[in-house]
Amino acid sequence: MNFLAKCPPPRPLRPIVVSTLLLLLATGCATAAAPAPNVPRTVKGHAIAPYALHEECMKLVPGDRLEYHFTAGAPLHFNVHYHEGKAVVLPVSRDGVRVDSGVFQPTVAQDYCLMWEAGAAGAMLDYHFVLRRGGS
Repeated sequence: MNFLAKCPPPRPLRPIVVSTLLLLLATGCATAAAPAPNVPRTVKGHAIAPYALHEECMKLVPGDRLEYHFTAGAPLHFNVHYHEGKAVVLPVSRDGVRVDSGVFQPTVAQDYCLMWEAGAAGAMLDYHFVLRRGGS
């Protein structure tokens, strides 16, 4: 008995479904809730697959301070970035690091992302950050 003969041919995905899926994949940082001011966010043991990335994104304005620290089990690329038109602006960029920390103070109001990108080995990531709004 041929069970496949009874199955209808697959329907093509509608363009709206495809574009929605691509948008969700491209904006991984948009799925996480924005951090609350003065509430530390700590993540331990976040696995990043080989050549994959992880982001934490938030709206920052001049006067804000973003305090961050991370350690990784393998070297990775780290940056703080925002998008300006089709350009990606990297106020902070570190290549091949396992540990970094700092205080980022934006000079322009933008949606900024902390981004970690693993290399061929992937990486286990521990990170901590806290957003301090100007005047707090």
